[in-house]
Amino acid sequence: MAPVPPMGWNSFVSFGDSVTEEEVLANAQYMKDNLAKYGWKYVVVDYRWYDAGAKGNTAVGRAGAKLSADWYGRLTPAVQRFPSAKNNAGFKPLADKIHGMGLKFGIHIMRGIPRQAVKANHPIESSSYSAVNAADTSSTCSWCPDMYGVKANTSAAQAWYDSLFRQYAAWGVDFVKVDDLSKPYSGADISAIRRAIDKCGRPMVFSVSPGPTPVRHTRQLQNTVDMWRISGDFWDKWNKLSSQFDLMARWQGRGGGGHWPDPDFLPLGIIGHRASSGKKSWSTHLTKNEQVTMMSFWAIAPGPLFLGSNLPENDDWTLSLMTNKEVLDVNQDVGARQAKRAMYSKAKGHEAWVKPLADGTKALAIFNRSNQDGPVSVSLDDCGLPGKYQARNLWQHTDLGTMEDTISPTIPKHGSLLLQLTPMN
Repeated sequence: MAPVPPMGWNSFVSFGDSVTEEEVLANAQYMKDNLAKYGWKYVVVDYRWYDAGAKGNTAVGRAGAKLSADWYGRLTPAVQRFPSAKNNAGFKPLADKIHGMGLKFGIHIMRGIPRQAVKANHPIESSSYSAVNAADTSSTCSWCPDMYGVKANTSAAQAWYDSLFRQYAAWGVDFVKVDDLSKPYSGADISAIRRAIDKCGRPMVFSVSPGPTPVRHTRQLQNTVDMWRISGDFWDKWNKLSSQFDLMARWQGRGGGGHWPDPDFLPLGIIGHRASSGKKSWSTHLTKNEQVTMMSFWAIAPGPLFLGSNLPENDDWTLSLMTNKEVLDVNQDVGARQAKRAMYSKAKGHEAWVKPLADGTKALAIFNRSNQDGPVSVSLDDCGLPGKYQARNLWQHTDLGTMEDTISPTIPKHGSLLLQLTPMN
């Protein structure tokens, strides 16, 4: 379902657990009008869309709250926030509107089965089981009080997940992010969800969170999911951004070809309206150089691209980061190859990554993670790039002439240079 990294918008970074239908549609309309032609297409409603009383990121404080659900215990959108879900319509009317814009629709869910469904012992749709048969009441999530886990590798647990994904298929869901699944790692749930998706009759991108996902589970991930988180929640701080380089390096050779290590959302623009900090909205704390570095790294890695800002508030600078076709083409290259960290100096804070592109050219990204402006020396031979190349700066859309041997561009602190290299022979 993800031959190249998915691109889209997710509600969490701006709206926490309290996004409304009106806000989702406003962001979808902005995507249609300004971003879709560049490849952005997924609109994802993040967590706890079933709680009418959610305030922003209040999950723990909402323990025991009555959640919107159907007769079978399956959670449904709270109509106070999603009016089109009335009369048991679920997310189908909203999905239909988003599909009508030429976009795709996604949702976030939590691992397991709702505690309120277990307490009421609801029947599991199209099965002989009930919620009590499926639930493992000793398995809970430390940061979201809504769910119990399910009994691993049981028919009742599989029946529960099958019933969920039949519902999501009927709604028209194209993307599902399943949380509390990869830290701690729940391999049995991942396999059960994969089977449920395969049986539901509708293709869906399958994303697992949170992170860091353990590298030792690479084989199962490659066989079951489309994208998996490499870190915990990523926010707009340089130390968080700098650490993503080392976390992604662990996954070299383990992604690509439809399976993508995920460095998390892109905190660009205006964010935090009702997100986890509890503050009012703010402009990203990343400097402009750091924003370009982030986009360059996500592009070359490559990782899924999910925007977190309230898109209608974008300024021209932020929109330019989201619509640089030459940069996005590196991320979306049909060769679907991962980049390799080809040069790394921990002492200097310098590194270079190389990604083969389908047309025979190479993308080269050079990063200065240090706190000082200065030259970053890169031996092209040592990076597996012998010979002469015509170089193009992808952010500036300028041809730089011939490069060979060692290059030493001056790069500001926390800055980067993203090039496309065309062999001269």
